[in-house]
Amino acid sequence: MEGWVFPYPEAKGINLNRASVKITDIRATAVAVPLEAPLRHANGCHWGRFVRTIGEVETDEGITGLGEMGGGGESAVIAFGELKKYLLGHDPMQLESLYWKICNPTASLYNNRTQLHAALEFACIDIIGKKLGVRACDLLGGSLREEVPFASYLFFRYPDKASGKGGEETPEEMVHYAKDLAMRYGFKTHKLKGGVFHPDYEIDVFRAISEALPGHRVRLDPNAAWSVEDAIRVGQAIEDLPNDYLEDPTWGLEGMRRVKSRVRMPTATNTVVVNFEQLASCIRNEAIDVILLDTTFWGGLRQAWKASVVCEKFQMGVAVHSSGELGIQLATMLHLGACVPNLSFAADAHYHHLTDDIIKGGKMTYENGAIRVPQGPGLGVELDRDKMERYAAYFRESEGYPYDRDPGRPDWFSVLPEKRWATPVPKGNVLSK
Repeated sequence: MEGWVFPYPEAKGINLNRASVKITDIRATAVAVPLEAPLRHANGCHWGRFVRTIGEVETDEGITGLGEMGGGGESAVIAFGELKKYLLGHDPMQLESLYWKICNPTASLYNNRTQLHAALEFACIDIIGKKLGVRACDLLGGSLREEVPFASYLFFRYPDKASGKGGEETPEEMVHYAKDLAMRYGFKTHKLKGGVFHPDYEIDVFRAISEALPGHRVRLDPNAAWSVEDAIRVGQAIEDLPNDYLEDPTWGLEGMRRVKSRVRMPTATNTVVVNFEQLASCIRNEAIDVILLDTTFWGGLRQAWKASVVCEKFQMGVAVHSSGELGIQLATMLHLGACVPNLSFAADAHYHHLTDDIIKGGKMTYENGAIRVPQGPGLGVELDRDKMERYAAYFRESEGYPYDRDPGRPDWFSVLPEKRWATPVPKGNVLSK
């Protein structure tokens, strides 16, 4: 090999001593985007809107990356501002050092920044993709599919004051709602968000939905509200239905392990396996079958992808989880779904509950229950600044809301296992503000 010259820098124009890109500014804007109707869940309610924090990371090359974080509002805007001093001058291509600057595990005992990191990592991946002219999924190994299937997300809803939409509680109302979503969007899988009413009532609702949609798949998620014993009882009562899995029927790895040992369907979680230490314990103890990967809860698109690789090697199924996204986070979910070989189930998304979005072109569209992976570089979405300002103003007008409180039951708060179940709300009781 004497005299051999490495040909690629000259042949391909590669600069092995490239000058690093530098972060020059970080901005955050809290927005509130209306929902069709308030969404009830086991821990409280989404009060007629989603509050999200939009992050923008600017560089010295004029490239701006987009990120998104759930909730937070004014406190998240302040938190992003505090992180700016750590990251000004940082090269957004250096994702591993970005993680350690923000998410050192010991320091995180005092300042849990996982979701802040997720939004910043989204933005840095967006920057990298725009600079290199490639999509986010291509930075993670490439796309295995160009569209990601989704499930309908069926909530018991309070009626909306302005539109009159919502108000579904009875089996008949929930069946009508499920059929309407299947017709409008093409869903073939349906997820019921339970844990609101008594488990026996929700069994009736769940069974009615499944029987009304033959050939479709179903899944039930009570947000860990049930005792282990109730979870086993419900699981055994619905095991004849075409279930994808039973999601978070009870709280904790040990509780989930006990349920798994006594029901004849896969179990799944997005609550008790959201980091690698929990994933290792889950695998060792065979506690849960399916891991629902959330690009925010895991701390970023890259972190969720790394978890999917671990699951693949242990032959565990995964699905993409939803934590109440707008279009920027939805783009990260689509890129994750595109490149994961062991994507075993339709993804979750609250997205069809939104009335609008803050990305150019408006809301992404469903075709036959699926959404296409964005084709542009980076995350493949652009910010509609007029809409962002409109929904920032709406946030300032409406402010945030307590996720863990129910406006229809002002004195109630959740205690696990839950025993103080909701009762039907009389029609005309409107709670969207």
